[in-house]
Amino acid sequence: MAKICPKGFRPEDLENPTPIFHLLYTQTVMDGRWKLMILDFLSGGAQRFNQIQKHLDNLSQGSLTKQLKEMDADGLIIKTIHPEVPPHVDYRLTEKGRDLLPILEMMVAYGEKHTKGGSYKSHIKT
Repeated sequence: MAKICPKGFRPEDLENPTPIFHLLYTQTVMDGRWKLMILDFLSGGAQRFNQIQKHLDNLSQGSLTKQLKEMDADGLIIKTIHPEVPPHVDYRLTEKGRDLLPILEMMVAYGEKHTKGGSYKSHIKT
């Protein structure tokens, strides 16, 4: 899992977690430029690497591999290698990954609410 800060979680946070600890943990597992879009795409079912890459406008193989490895390490997805020639690999959400989908839906609703009237334009770099 990516760390919240260079030193990670403090031992006292792990022993006696607070609400902010849980918030930061959730932020940490979702952190990554492409993870939200990967989660959304995999919500439709298992997908092969190339399908994910094409969905993300041909994101580089290295960047996608890094995000998928982190998501696998965090238990958000399962990588399945099918013994075929050539190898067939697919990715799907785990229960832990599916538990994030309502958060994505709330983020969409927030974005829809707060981008009415062009208020989003100040956040877009041209």
